[in-house]
Order: sequence, then C-alpha cells, then structure tokens
Amino acid sequence: MVDDKLRTPGAVRDAERWTAHNYHPLPVVISSAEGAWLTDVDGRRYLDFLAGYSALNFGHRHPQLIAAAHAQLDRLTLTSRAFIHDQFADFCRELAELCGKDLVLPMNTGAEAVETGIKVARKWGYQVKGVPAGQANIVVAEGNFHGRTTTIVSFSTDEDARADFGPYTPGFTVVPYGDLAALTAAIDENTVAVLLEPIQGEQGVVVPPEGYLPGVRQVCTERDVLFIADEIQSGLGRTGATFACDHEGVVPDMYLLGKALGGGIVPVSAVAANADVLGVLKPGQHGSTFGGNPLACAVATEVVRLLATGEFQRRSAELGERLRAGLEGLVGKGLVEVRVRGLWAGLDIDPALMSGREACERLAARGVLAKDTHGSTIRLAPPLVITEEEIDLAVTQLAEVLAG
Repeated sequence: MVDDKLRTPGAVRDAERWTAHNYHPLPVVISSAEGAWLTDVDGRRYLDFLAGYSALNFGHRHPQLIAAAHAQLDRLTLTSRAFIHDQFADFCRELAELCGKDLVLPMNTGAEAVETGIKVARKWGYQVKGVPAGQANIVVAEGNFHGRTTTIVSFSTDEDARADFGPYTPGFTVVPYGDLAALTAAIDENTVAVLLEPIQGEQGVVVPPEGYLPGVRQVCTERDVLFIADEIQSGLGRTGATFACDHEGVVPDMYLLGKALGGGIVPVSAVAANADVLGVLKPGQHGSTFGGNPLACAVATEVVRLLATGEFQRRSAELGERLRAGLEGLVGKGLVEVRVRGLWAGLDIDPALMSGREACERLAARGVLAKDTHGSTIRLAPPLVITEEEIDLAVTQLAEVLAG
C-alpha cells in the first residue's frame, strides 16, 4: 500500500463516470476477498457485514464451491435446456429433497424466480382452481421487496422502486404486512396465491408477529390459495434454519430461492413446489437459456450439500445469539430498536444522531462494511462463516460509531 498514491478515489470516479447511477455505493473499491474479509485496491481490509445481500452466506471463495466451479469450467459451462447435461438431475433432485418438494425449476436471478412463481400461480389458478380467464389475483404485502421487473414493481410500495415505471401490471392486492385479518379479507374467489417474504429484508429485517405465518398457511389451505414464500434473502441458512418459514413450522406451497444458492459465484435461482403446482407448465410455456446451466448446477449442488449437513444453520443460530446480545446492549445508546433472526439484523438508529448512510460510511472508515436501507435503518448480514471474535469486533466498531 502506497499512502500518497491511493487508487480508490480514481477508481470511484471512473465507476461514476461510466455507469448508470442506479446504485449509490460506499466509496470502497474491492479487489479481493476470502471468508468474511474484503480487501480494497489500496490494501485496506474490511469485515463484510453485508454478504452480497445474503448471496454470500458461505463467505467469499468458499473452497468447496470454488473447487466445484473450477472443475466444471474445465468440462462444460452451457448447453441451454435444449439438451440435458450431467449436472442437472443431481442439482434438481438434491434441492427438491432439501425443500421437501417434488420438483424444481432452475432460473438465474431472484427476480426471475419471483416472475416464474407468479406465472405458475396464475396458470395453476386457471387450470386447477378454475379461475375465469384473465381474472387471477395475488395478495402481497406492504413493504415488500421481490425484485425490480416491471411486473414486480407494479405491486411495490417503495416509490423509489416504483415511480415512473408504469403503466403497471394489474392483478395484485396489497395488504399490511403482519396483518392476518387484512390478508384474509383480501382473498376472494379469484385469488390464486399469497406471495410473502417470511421476513422482510429490504424493509429492515422485519419479522412478522408470532403466529402470522401459520395463520397465512391455514387461510391459504382453507381458501384453496397457494402460499408462495419468497426465501431469496431469508433462506438457505441465513436465519438459523434452512428456511425462515421453519421457525414457525410452516411449509409453503412454493419456495422462491436465489442469492446464496449460487454460492457468491454465479447467479442461480429456483422455484420448488410439488407436481400438482409446477406440473402445470408444459414445454414451450416458460424457460431460460441460462437457467440450470452446468456451471450453475455444479456450484449450486455443492451449496445444497453444505446445507444438508446442518452446520451452517447451527452456526447462524448460535452466532446469531451472540450478535443479538451485542446489538441489544446498544439499544438506548444510539440504537432505538434491534430485530435479529439468526445472522440477520435490522438496526434502527436514533435519527437525531445520524442517517443509516452516515452510519455505514463511518463503519467503513473503521473497517466494517454494512448497508443502509431506509432512513436511519441499516442491515447486518455477515457470512455464516464469521467467527465470534469477528462479530464482537463489528459490534465494538458500531458502538464507537454511535458514541461519536
């Protein structure tokens, strides 16, 4: 590292010069990473407390995942779904078994998984439930974040995500998150699905009231409506269980998965459901050139095998309690409220002290990277390979930031 010739400012300027400003990143330029640590172009090291919005649950460059990617790169990377490749069946079978479902439909991004879930639910509604053509509706929640396609932002309540992208796709009813009575009242004879995040990540790791998810499961069963759980951020070990729904013993009709499924190496998403739901799709009705490609399947199969041991779920649960204890000790000392489930936390900072953005900038200066969400709220989502000492380090740095 050469102090008088730091590369970061110039790299930041170049990024701002040549890219659309759809993000407002912290002024940090990362060049390498391993485990829970990142290194910038000037040699500074940072503790990663964002983990790629939960896409890096297993840390940066997990050896088992990197080995799987390297091995597959030497053999085969893409065939399209016009042919079957030798990684496909194992991935689909092992993921289906992890989810307790009959079938898996691989895609690429989380938004693609959500779009796929919407299409499948509508088709199921017309072909199985008997909803009149063009009348299907889906109930969703305020504060949701399911992606950024034109259909998905049509039912967003975040004006930054939604404004000026209309005309909007009809067929969605928005109700308050956590309000079972409002959700029940919104379901009518043409409702085909309820689409929810079991924990709202983008909103600030908002955990619904106890009993809400079981109530949603019950009303969906009673009213012949699919319960679709968007576990793209909350799933795959993040919350101390394989799925966030597991904490209340709830099994949805459909899981939407992504982010960590690709191990932080390639984009991988999937829809998992039983044959009576996913079986409504026939050849030519939905697809993806890159969905389920050999490289993606090789990496994602190793991800599923890591989860099948239960090690990462246990780490998240145990270390999450240490994180909770540390953060709750800061309530009244700059934090107004803390919400923690496993290694996932939402922190509301006293807005009189600073904004979430200011807090993240100050944390970055102290070697910890996190991300603000709305106003004075920030999220913490360290890789599940983090250690007790690293959690304590991050909490100490946060305390120093709050103390000014």
